[in-house]
Amino acid sequence: MRSLLKPEPLAEIKSRLDTLSESDRAIWGKMNPAQMLHHCQKTFEVPLGNSDLKRPNFIMRMLFKNFKKSLYDGKPWKKNLPTARQLRVSSEKNFSEEKDRLLQLMEEFHGKGYEHDWPEHPAFGNFTAEQWGQMQYKHLDHHLSQFGV
Repeated sequence: MRSLLKPEPLAEIKSRLDTLSESDRAIWGKMNPAQMLHHCQKTFEVPLGNSDLKRPNFIMRMLFKNFKKSLYDGKPWKKNLPTARQLRVSSEKNFSEEKDRLLQLMEEFHGKGYEHDWPEHPAFGNFTAEQWGQMQYKHLDHHLSQFGV
């Protein structure tokens, strides 16, 4: 499984982002490209320690643990998976600003590397550096595929 902590997958995702345009239409889902870019930023805020995601109750955490491995395994995510309420984006966003911010967060994440003391995810618990990197790659791959890039 590819990891965003490695240089080649990072370069691949950047190249794919370069082909994304503001006018691209989603193959599935409700977000436009700018909203998707903003949504993807939110998943970087968690490992970078800048997230306001709340810890779910015990029952929800137990349910989430059943899906934890699917976040970073080699199997693609299914289309139209439900998005956590706190990660949904419905307001209009500026494409250029959102793309620049996502690229900045990707670089910051990549720069932390394998030796970083990664924080616990509020819903899923602890991940290794490799799992964080794989999960970030998989999430971006899923959403870029959503727009055919």
